[in-house]
This record gives sequence, structure tokens and C-alpha cells, in this order.
Amino acid sequence: MSGARVRARGWGWRHAGRRRWAVSELDLDLQPGERVLLLGASGSGKSTLLRGLAGVLGDAEDGESSGELTIDGMPPAQARGRAGLVLQDPDAQVILARVGDDIAFAGENLGIPREEIWRRVDEAIDAVGLPFGRDHSTAQLSGGQKQRLALAGVLAMRPGLLLLDEPTANLDPEGAVSVRDAVIRAAAVTDATLVVVEHRVSLWADHVDRVVVLGESGVLADGAPDAVFARHERALTDAGVWVPGVPPGFTRTPRAGGGELLLGARDVTVGRRPFGAKDARVAASGISLDVAGARTLAITGANGAGKSTLALTVAGLLPRVAGEIAATPELAGGLHPDPARWRSRELLTRIGTVFQSPEHQLLTNRVRDELEVGPRALRLELAEIAARTDGLLESLRLTRLAAVNPFTLSGGEKRRLTVAAALATRPRVLVLDEPTYGQDARTWRELASLIDDVRAQGTAVVVVSHDRDLVDALADVELVVAP
Repeated sequence: MSGARVRARGWGWRHAGRRRWAVSELDLDLQPGERVLLLGASGSGKSTLLRGLAGVLGDAEDGESSGELTIDGMPPAQARGRAGLVLQDPDAQVILARVGDDIAFAGENLGIPREEIWRRVDEAIDAVGLPFGRDHSTAQLSGGQKQRLALAGVLAMRPGLLLLDEPTANLDPEGAVSVRDAVIRAAAVTDATLVVVEHRVSLWADHVDRVVVLGESGVLADGAPDAVFARHERALTDAGVWVPGVPPGFTRTPRAGGGELLLGARDVTVGRRPFGAKDARVAASGISLDVAGARTLAITGANGAGKSTLALTVAGLLPRVAGEIAATPELAGGLHPDPARWRSRELLTRIGTVFQSPEHQLLTNRVRDELEVGPRALRLELAEIAARTDGLLESLRLTRLAAVNPFTLSGGEKRRLTVAAALATRPRVLVLDEPTYGQDARTWRELASLIDDVRAQGTAVVVVSHDRDLVDALADVELVVAP
């Protein structure tokens, strides 16, 4: 199947109830078989454009469109099977209980013959490096493995237009390279037109023909990668785009005090118990660590090594399988030493947690209300709640979105919101799983600075991350979890 031709003429889209257009006045032509890296600041409309090309933005009840957007001369919603989209949130694309069935789902809907579907499924599993067969449970996959699964499902479709939204965001460095290579090979074999949204610019820059940068209104820059980065380096950096060779520009905050031990783990085994199962499935074992005030512990390792499970266990949200986890009296404040035995309200001021998937902890239909959930549970005065909320909205560039539904935010905006919500109760320990996921260079610096400021004021920070720049910038101690 040949690559698809994409055309936009004055195209724009905004969500229902919003004043600001997510994308506006976009003029763009993509030729069949082109490989395009789509860049822009967090919230510039990159994901919106991909969803528009995939035909999944919805109807007039969901939002308002302007201008023209076509694939091979047809509106995207009518170009069935021509576009395949991998979303920012891999959980949103897991449909069926087994890996093979999930990958086969799209092909079945397109009417591909059964024998051909299963051949494609096996090829896709190998291409993305999933270490499982068709019968493996999708519920047992880590976040990074779910990203590979979503990509495999799209590759098995063999679409003429391959749309990838942050495909390597939750992958370890080695996994990110292998997935990128799988994408490039698939695009070459099928001659598909490829559009990748990715903040890991250096990972893709040498493997695409063209870079398109979205600005506040239309295209900010467009051309060959080297030419775009050389000609527009200052403008792109100012706009928040990651430019290869330009460092993050982060300076660590001096520590004001603290350093006391708040939480310790000794020879711990962690795991999760599947629904209905008697025993937990072990994710990692033999782990010892210390969590201390005014210090940052970084947890790193390959996808599937058990990093997120360990973080949730340290945070008191999962019971340990074996070993010991104990809070010191300084943190426990008269409670039982095991955080897993604390009630949710008792955790609020002691251990705050940010999950790997932002959608898993969104509770309300307004950004401001989301930040007020914790402070209201603590029964703080209204003036104090407003002061905390306003400060966090401002520091994380969310003020203009205060009245917006959190589920309509971009991936990077959702991540900043969940970090802000965890900070709103001012916990003594802050556990963050991939906190810089989906961030542009500017919001990365602001988010890293905010986390480090909190650490410098005495909070203990635990960060799970594949972001090497973040680990190098923030970590006092690094714990590598082996698979």
C-alpha cells in the first residue's frame, strides 16, 4: 500500500467550551512516503493534529473545526484504514485481554483475511520487541510494554499514514532505539507516510526527511532537520522546543536543611496481585533503599523491571510481598510504621504520589477543582486553598486552563496538573513516576526546578524515570532495578 498524501488549508480545531484554538490557520502538505518529525511547545496542538488526521476528534458536540483537512483528498473520517494512530496514553488503546487478540483487533475490523492477520501479528510482536507471545495477558504489561503493544497493533494494520504521539516516552533508552528502528523499518517496507510527535528530538532527527514546528498560529518552521535547527535555534528554544545540542539549562537549588531519614526498605520484594488471584505476581526482589528529607532518590532500569510497582509500594499504595518497609517516627507521626496501613487522608501530608499515567488520578471536571481535592480533604481554610491553588497554577503554566476539563488537556499538561495536585497537600515525601513525560524544554526546566525547590525545602523526593537529563540533574542517589 502506498503512502498517504496529507493536506491542510487554514485548518483549525478547538474543544467545545474553550475560547482558545488548539490548532489554528494551519497550512501543510505532506507527500506520500515522507517521514516527518512534528514539534512544538507543550499544548501547541500536535496531538490535536494527529487525532484530526486519524479522524477521531469527534463531531460538533466535541468541538469546532475550521478550514480543510484531507487524506488522499478525503476527510479523515472517510479514509477508513488509511491512518493508524498510537496515542500518548497507551492504556487508552488496550482493548482485549490477550496480546495477540489486541494486535489483531484493527485488522479484523478492516476485514483482513484471518491467516494474513495472524502472520502480521507475529511480525509486529517481533518488530517492536515485545518479549511475549500471543497469549500473554495485556493486564500484566508495564507502561512501556503497553506502548510497544499499541505500536504493534498499528504496524499490523499496514496503514498508508502512520501517526505516532510520543511513542518512546515511557521506554528505557535501549527500548526507545529499538522501537524507533522498528518504526523506520515498517515505514520503509510499506512506504507509509510517517508523522512522529516526540520530545526526544535527537532520537529521530537523523531518521526523518522533514521537521515541522507548530507555533501559536500555524507553522513556525518547516524544512530539513539540520536546516531548521540551525536557522531557527533561538526561536525554537524560546518556544520550548528541544533542539539537539542545546542543554536543558537547569541549575540545582542549594539545600536549606533536612537530610533526616524518613522511610527505609530492607530486602523488599514487590509485586501485584491480579484480580481473583491468591498470590501476588513478583515484579522485583532483594531491594533496599533509604528515603531522606531534602534528597532525591532516582529509580531507573529497563521497562518491566518493576520500577513503578516499587514506587507504589514505597508510597504505601501497594502492600509489600516480603521484606520490610518502615517509616521513621519523623514521618509516621504516631501511625503504624508501615505506610500500606495508612488511610488515604493520613497519606496526604506524608506521601504524595504521581502515577505513570496521569489519567489514572484525575477526579474532577475542572483543572482548578483537581488541585483543590487534597486541600479540601484536609479541611484547610478557603483562603489557604486558593493561595496554594493559584500558586501552583501559575508556576506550572496552567492558569489559562483553570476552568478546563482535565481530560481534554495535552499529555504534558496532564502531567503538570498531576504533579501540582500532589504538591497541593505539601507531603513530606513525594513519589513521582515519569514526571517529565510529554514536556517541552521550557516546561521541563520549570517542572524540574519546582521539584528541586520542594526538595531543597526539606521534602524527600523519589523519582522513577527514563529521562537521563532529569536523573543527572536531580538525583543524589540512583537505584538501578534489574529485571
